[in-house]
Amino acid sequence: MTKAGVLVDSAPLQPVGSATTLRVRDGETLLTDGPFAELKEQIGSYYMLECASLDDALRWAATIPAARSGSVEVRPVVDIENRT
Repeated sequence: MTKAGVLVDSAPLQPVGSATTLRVRDGETLLTDGPFAELKEQIGSYYMLECASLDDALRWAATIPAARSGSVEVRPVVDIENRT
């Protein structure tokens, strides 16, 4: 991915037990120790790729080692600057 120029960023994540979930409701910040929800599967890392199409992103996602023993979720990033 690096050689092809599509890798923007990647990093492993700390275990889910290290998470703090933050919500703002009615102007009040609420903090909860732990993940957003109880999950059977947990996110272990992320990869941010810049691809021309979903097909390209899926092709690169298939090369991630976790795809062989778990799963890889592919999502587009919201373009906040050009949001209408």
